[in-house]
Amino acid sequence: MTERTERIDRQMTDRFANIIVDISHENVDRPFQYRIPERLMGKIAVGMAVTIPFGRGNKLMNGYVMEITDKAEYDESRLKEVDSIVKDGVSAQGDSIRLAWWIKQNYGSTMISALKTVLPVKQKRKRLVRKTIICMADGNTAARMAEEFGRKHQTAKARLMQELSVQSALPYTLVTGKLNITVQTIQALKKAKLIEVQSEETYRSTLPENVAEGWQKKKGKPLSENQGRIVDSILTDFKAGVRQTYLIHGVTGSGKTEVYMELIDRVIAEGRQAIVLIPEIALTYQTLVRFYQRFGERVSVMNSRLSAGERSDQCERAAKGEIDIMIGPRSALFTPFERLGLVIIDEEHEGSYKSENMPKYHARETAGELCRMKDAILVLGSATPSLESYFKAKKGEIKLFALKERLAGGQLPQVYVEDLRQELKSGNRSIFSRRLHALIGDRLEKGEQTMLFLNRRGYAGFVSCRACGYVMKCPHCDVSLSEHTDRYKRISKLVCHYCGYETPGVTNCPQCSSKYILGFRAGTQQIEELLHKEFPAARVLRMDADTTRNKDSYEQILSQFANEEADILVGTQMIVKGHDFAKVTLVGILAADMSLHAGDYRAGERTFQLLTQAAGRAGRSALSGEVVIQTYQPEHYAIIHAANQDYEGFYEEEMSYRDLMMYPPAAHMMAVLILSSDALTGAGHAQELAEQAKRMSGDARPLIIGPTEASIGKINDVFRYIFYIKHRDYHVLTEIKDALEAYIDTMRWNTESVQFDFDPMRNY
Repeated sequence: MTERTERIDRQMTDRFANIIVDISHENVDRPFQYRIPERLMGKIAVGMAVTIPFGRGNKLMNGYVMEITDKAEYDESRLKEVDSIVKDGVSAQGDSIRLAWWIKQNYGSTMISALKTVLPVKQKRKRLVRKTIICMADGNTAARMAEEFGRKHQTAKARLMQELSVQSALPYTLVTGKLNITVQTIQALKKAKLIEVQSEETYRSTLPENVAEGWQKKKGKPLSENQGRIVDSILTDFKAGVRQTYLIHGVTGSGKTEVYMELIDRVIAEGRQAIVLIPEIALTYQTLVRFYQRFGERVSVMNSRLSAGERSDQCERAAKGEIDIMIGPRSALFTPFERLGLVIIDEEHEGSYKSENMPKYHARETAGELCRMKDAILVLGSATPSLESYFKAKKGEIKLFALKERLAGGQLPQVYVEDLRQELKSGNRSIFSRRLHALIGDRLEKGEQTMLFLNRRGYAGFVSCRACGYVMKCPHCDVSLSEHTDRYKRISKLVCHYCGYETPGVTNCPQCSSKYILGFRAGTQQIEELLHKEFPAARVLRMDADTTRNKDSYEQILSQFANEEADILVGTQMIVKGHDFAKVTLVGILAADMSLHAGDYRAGERTFQLLTQAAGRAGRSALSGEVVIQTYQPEHYAIIHAANQDYEGFYEEEMSYRDLMMYPPAAHMMAVLILSSDALTGAGHAQELAEQAKRMSGDARPLIIGPTEASIGKINDVFRYIFYIKHRDYHVLTEIKDALEAYIDTMRWNTESVQFDFDPMRNY
């Protein structure tokens, strides 16, 4: 019997499919068995998207095939049949299913939610069809025909033939657009056999136009001795079959990206593929330019700003092996590469690598599991590594490399810490300290550039009454409303940033009728306006959530600043991460300690990282840099160590606090969030689950905090309750999570849902 015959026979005996239904609910978070009808025998495969009748009403729903078997788990006569295979559905192949199962087990979610997470595209989209109009006559004949059409006053035909006499092939969109030629005219010329219309399927491009223009491949820069040693060490392990995680701790401007590109170049030469994760979409453009110059069209990008068709095309290219490198934020990790050899996570400390939606996975940990499955290596890089990664490096669980000097040979910038309390005492009520004001003027005179960073957005601030203290709140979410003002129409409105509720701005307090009800306006827009007032000749760009709403906004703003079309760039966190501008010699950090008051155990770490990263934008070329940190708490250890660029000092001080309080990474913590449409029911179930957790934990004796109402007690009319469980062993928490999930299944709650978040990145 041939191998093909054996395979067909086996498929004909595998008559049942275990299918996970496309419903994100705990009560159906298990495979359901269906009979495979004869017409679909041999056509259904593991991971395939199929349509099935589900529930008492046999409503047709989609699902994913988890397993195909020849054994019926129930009475065969009671099993329903698979209805059909989803047309253009994206299959979840074996590795994706295994990774989804790992995510479900480690982070607590339904299997279908985990599957949807690992599938960057849910449905295949048709490729673009690019049409070209080809002239069937030579140039002289086309010119004569143009004259003849002109004499007959057939101006559209004459115009097209004249263009084709000069250029024998023209894009269809150009002809119908810029030349304003109708489809009827094209059809008439085609019927006369003067032209042909050729069609060709093509991929949608994800590259900004100016990235590929005039592209010429550039060789990598020569590596320093230290850079070369890191590359050689990692590749020696790779070729020897050693697979582990590496952490590159390099000061800002030390050349981590050159190390990444050299590693990728060498891994690609071995026939493997690479994924490069970056924390912000704003970084995509600059990173893409550098990688495209090195690797050309074998590079692509994946992010949430792409259309469904663009994402579908890039996944198809990746699956077919037509690209070698995928760049993008967290979701790019799930690119369907068959020969993945390397995953790089740049700025690995960033909180954006942790998903805030179910499942609440961390890209760093998930990448480690993906690399284990694919026999690949994981490289982490940061000037300010997360405490989790550095803690593991100190314990020897991951290999640590250091780059302590800037690649260009320049010095780290001079940092000044300005005490805003003293500024106020001396009569300076401006947003800018006197030193920062003077240095901005100095840079304008020298023709150098300045970056001003503020961790706030536009005019978005809470509105309160100065007379009675009343605060405008959302009636649905129990949070303060934020004021948004149209600078041209002078119209204000109050907006809830959770549910989108809006109401017109107020001029009198609803409680006491006072006219002293105002919004706090410490935002990037106010800074921009003040700069125009204080430095009228300065060219100012603003980059925040309000100015980057459009698809290409990031590229446009960054290109303008890189091309020195502006003197000052004002922005939020997105301007301080990874950007490299040679003419920036001054960075001003406004309200540096604002993030210290976030009510979060990570507040000190986030502040240190943010300040260090922001300071690192200054003086990255031959020009020396200066940084001004403006703060009300100059004595705080996070600010002192950031000013001194002293990571080790900060790490030791912060870890002593984490160890004392049993916070990650000294211990592990699981947040259990209960969502309920009824306040009393939700509070009761939160208490019930917390007590169950105590009983289930046995001798492990975890520390349980709460339950209590979440910091935002209600969002969109859903009440929120939270409790936390701490333990030094991560597996104890996963066991408690599994036990709680099993308990919830038996209770069959209808109006509540429960979410688990391991080592949460934010305070609930």
